[in-house]
Formats: sequence, structure tokens, C-alpha cells
Amino acid sequence: MLSEWQNHKAQLRNYVYKRVDDASAVDDILQDVYIKASSNLHQLKSQDSLKGWLYKIAYNTIMDFHRNKQPFDELPDDLVSEDEDTVEEARKEMAECIRPLIDELPEKYSTPLRLAELEGVPQQEIADQLGLSLSGAKSRIQRGRVKFRENLMTCCDFEINDGGTVTGYSPKKGKSCSPQSK
Repeated sequence: MLSEWQNHKAQLRNYVYKRVDDASAVDDILQDVYIKASSNLHQLKSQDSLKGWLYKIAYNTIMDFHRNKQPFDELPDDLVSEDEDTVEEARKEMAECIRPLIDELPEKYSTPLRLAELEGVPQQEIADQLGLSLSGAKSRIQRGRVKFRENLMTCCDFEINDGGTVTGYSPKKGKSCSPQSK
């Protein structure tokens, strides 16, 4: 097999090189072709069809290479990760924005919701602070979220893309939803 391989190796290299855009992968693919051919030599029906058989193995190995190649986009060199301070600042800004709508809820819902969502207090601590059972605190937080959503939907129009992500929002026309107006 080795002598026959040497006879066809240069032609196979050109064949692979023309079909693979990664020059460093050509030798790896050729090695895979040799290993597959050597281990499956018993399947070769006649020595006359060796060249076609090697090309068929090479073709299939190239297809495997392309299938397994993970597509990715290069990240720009000037990409900078957001630091923790920026993320925390954005969270605080958002919290101040929605605080008035939470404050409009009845106190039994606004207090646990504010503690959970704006201050990040664990639900067990909220239950302890407010003298509730854990399930009672969870229930009030959930009901608070529902009521908050109702208030939000009453006051704002949202643009939502196909993936369900909010892409824009604006106050509803003719609605006054500031805490002072209610």
C-alpha cells in the first residue's frame, strides 16, 4: 500500500489543496486519507480501481473537514469588554427608571418586588425581613411582577422583534403615568 500511496500522493495533495481553503489542513486531510485507505484496504475490489478509490476517500474526508469546521466571525481587535462598573451603572440607571412604577403598586407587592428586583435581596431574606414564609414572599414577588407588568403595558408602547426582544419603547399617547399624576 505504501508504494502505491507514494505514486498518488502528489496528485491527491493538489486535489485536496484546491478544495480546502486552509493550507495547514491539507497534510492532516492527506494523513486521514492514508489512514482510512490503509485500514479499509480489504474493501478495495481490484487494484485497477485504487486511484479512483483513493480520490473517493479524499473527497469524503474533505467533506467531513468542511462539515466539522465551526464557522465563526473574527472579533475586532478594538473590542473592549464592558467592565463591571459600567454594567452596574446601567442596572442602577434602569432601577431608577422603573422605581416609580414599582412604587405605585400596593405596598404589600411593591416592597418585596423592590427588594428582589432593584436591590437584589435573596427571597429568603425578604421573607425574614417582612415576617413572611418563603412561599408567601415568592408569591408576593410574583404578583408584584404581574401588577408591575400591567402598569408598564398601560403606560408604554413596546417594539418587539421576531425573537421577542424589546427593540424600542415610548410612552403611550394620551396616558399620564407619572406617580404624581395618579
